Amino acid sequence: MTERRAILSGSTFEEQIGYARAVVDGDRVHVSGTTGFDYTTMTIPDDVVEQAEQCLRNIGAALAEAGCAFADVVRVRYLLPDRADFEPCWPVLRRRFGDVRPAATMLVCGLADPRMKIEIEVDARRPGA
Repeated sequence: MTERRAILSGSTFEEQIGYARAVVDGDRVHVSGTTGFDYTTMTIPDDVVEQAEQCLRNIGAALAEAGCAFADVVRVRYLLPDRADFEPCWPVLRRRFGDVRPAATMLVCGLADPRMKIEIEVDARRPGA
């Protein structure tokens, strides 16, 4: 039987809605849509680029707890309410994914809270699992 375990970040959203920040399922890691909230303070910056940076810090923490890193990401999804906010985030995203080159999709859609300007979701494969 393959390992399946939940990774929690401490976000109040996880408890309120009933989900995990990430799920490890054998060699696969599925990181939930992650926003720019700092989960220790439950605060979020106004700037979309700062939110993208915080999203990636949150995702990096989940990946590390799952036993992998950004280099193991195979799929990324970017969700934004305003398409004009995507391009300013490109340098931040390129720093994390430019050498990895995961499959990627960007969607324009509403997010759960009007303060959220970007949400990022990734799938990764754990090395040696």
